[in-house]
Amino acid sequence: MKAIILAAGRGSRMKDMTNDRPKCLVELRGKPLLEWQQAALRAAGFDEIGIVTGYRREMLADRGMHEFHNPRWADTNMVSSLACARDWLLAEPCLVSYSDIFYSAAAVRALMDSDAPLAITYDPDWLQLWQQRFGDPLLDAETFRLQPDGQTLAEIGNKPRSMEQVQGQYMGLLHFTPAAWQAVETLRAGLAPEIRDRMHMTGTLQRLIEAGSPPITALPYRGHWGEVDSAEDLAAYIAADGSAAP
Repeated sequence: MKAIILAAGRGSRMKDMTNDRPKCLVELRGKPLLEWQQAALRAAGFDEIGIVTGYRREMLADRGMHEFHNPRWADTNMVSSLACARDWLLAEPCLVSYSDIFYSAAAVRALMDSDAPLAITYDPDWLQLWQQRFGDPLLDAETFRLQPDGQTLAEIGNKPRSMEQVQGQYMGLLHFTPAAWQAVETLRAGLAPEIRDRMHMTGTLQRLIEAGSPPITALPYRGHWGEVDSAEDLAAYIAADGSAAP
């Protein structure tokens, strides 16, 4: 199994912190986010890691990873960036990680151990972290609902109207089998180019749910993790008591 880190975007919500570097090179506790991800992946047993580059790609060279480049990074979204690694995705199961998150090897191992065609990790105890980051958690939270079996994803990525529509929060870690990625390619092939270019990951997952295949397995994760979208996020993690920060 191989791992792919999605690092093409600039991260405009970080403002001047990404003027001279990709978002994944913003530092948390003295270490770039990218190095937190690499450490977790290698601790889980990955020795072959790919990275999808875009903005300031030269700063991501010579880091021991296979580069996939998205030359249209400024005009496309995350799924288009992931499609740049389609050779890997169609050849064998792949772990996919956003580049603006941190997590432990345990989250990675949970996905590696799953035999589902498409699996994601989620935080069932998300509320405290979102209150810490936003005050009002519904300001930034997205819907996340499970089927009655408690493990199959029923809805993701929409704007919640109430807390009852949020049973957890998606973390930005996924596991694709080749069959699951082929389903994504089939879905994308049926979209107009301008819609396809704008399609983000949770929107793609929601469309797969609506299509009925493949089912998406949601794995609860209660270890340390976080998403860095702003300077305020960095400050919150640095001040944390260790429950979220690495």
